[in-house]
Amino acid sequence: MELLRLCGSMYQEDTIAAIATPPGEGGLAVVRISGPDAEKIALRIFIRPNNRNGKLRSHSLYHGQISDPHELQPIDEVLLAIMRKPHSYTGEDVVEVHCHGGNFLVREILALILTQGARQAEPGEFTKRAFLNGRVDLAQAEAVLDLIRARTAKGAQLALNQASGELSKYVGDLREELLDIMVQVEAAIDFPEEEIELLQRHRLVEKIFALVTKINSISDSYEWGRLFREGATVCICGRPNVGKSSLLNALLGTDRVIVTPVPGTTRDVIEESLNLDGLPIVIWDTAGIRDTDDQVEKLGVELSRQHLEKADALVIVVDGSVELTPEDCALLQNIGPKKVVIAVNKSDLPIVVDLHSISANQQTKILGTSAISGAGIDSLKRTLRELILGCTIESPVTVTNLRHRSELVRSADSLTRATETLNQGLPPELAAIDLNDAREALEEIIGVVCKDDILERIFSDFCIGK
Repeated sequence: MELLRLCGSMYQEDTIAAIATPPGEGGLAVVRISGPDAEKIALRIFIRPNNRNGKLRSHSLYHGQISDPHELQPIDEVLLAIMRKPHSYTGEDVVEVHCHGGNFLVREILALILTQGARQAEPGEFTKRAFLNGRVDLAQAEAVLDLIRARTAKGAQLALNQASGELSKYVGDLREELLDIMVQVEAAIDFPEEEIELLQRHRLVEKIFALVTKINSISDSYEWGRLFREGATVCICGRPNVGKSSLLNALLGTDRVIVTPVPGTTRDVIEESLNLDGLPIVIWDTAGIRDTDDQVEKLGVELSRQHLEKADALVIVVDGSVELTPEDCALLQNIGPKKVVIAVNKSDLPIVVDLHSISANQQTKILGTSAISGAGIDSLKRTLRELILGCTIESPVTVTNLRHRSELVRSADSLTRATETLNQGLPPELAAIDLNDAREALEEIIGVVCKDDILERIFSDFCIGK
């Protein structure tokens, strides 16, 4: 098939098998077989009640037992599903054995299948075969892994949109626009006597510029999409005893951290996960930042500063019931270009702190909070989400994969060089080189062309059963 030739990948048409469910004990487990001998192997070890024979229907479940052909004792009572090509996940004949989820049983069934002629599947090999057989394109295949690893409903939705072909269609449309431009350039090269390129040069530049704008628009959605895919880090910091740990407990809705009136109670960095309306974040509660002679506390302060530096956003907590201290001011004045929310805590008490004296950068938001009463906590969550994302409006098509963004940037850069070539009146052959590179970049996103090393790198991240 054409796709295989373009990929340059050696497609080995043998039969593979692997456990498709996570390791450990559970109610059920699935062993998956794919390849030309999948059904033949399954029927050697599958026995229906009363030894009923007859051809099994595709996409149906059958009750029976798994048994070694050389042994009389059955291994497990199972359900067997056969999905014949091309209407299967891999595009090949696929058989799934749904068995009891004990570690021993699942391994025994897989071992038996391997003795019957199947090979242990490599990581991601089922999805790789789906790609090579044209069931999905490369962007859709990568989205499968994102869907598995999704940490929130929003992240899962973005992955599902990509798996359903949303990104692929958009990139495919961009590719078609580029091909139309390339046809005109090639015509100018093939028929120079007609002066086609001179007549259309300015119009070609306009078309290329419009295409670059579209590519940049989708490329710019990467940071937004990456945050939903990978999550963000938020560091809660401030001097001792301002209510950092209490604020973390309020954000989590549970008493996760020990809270006492003794300054310096928190000595280490405490890490927790939080879902901000679909945005996964890791939030760090740090030791109070101050000068101290206590060696243990000093280590905690240094660790706090390290987390403060690498966090995507900061929640700086100040005690609203007292004036700012030199320690507060020192922290506020050295936050740099970070995204910052200043939580004026203890708002259930009379506010003494002068809010106008709080120095901040342009990305800073100031909110009143009370970890005790819960006041301002919902507002803090909303503000953090908007501050981290940088916007509240979603892109119609979102890029979540760094590889995709890199290829989009490459395509846009090549197109920009092509416009410069045309504007300078240089031969169209030079523009054609950059246009071709731009096309290849788009095609590598969806897998129309791709190198074996790219395929190996992508699918090696998958689990063995997928």
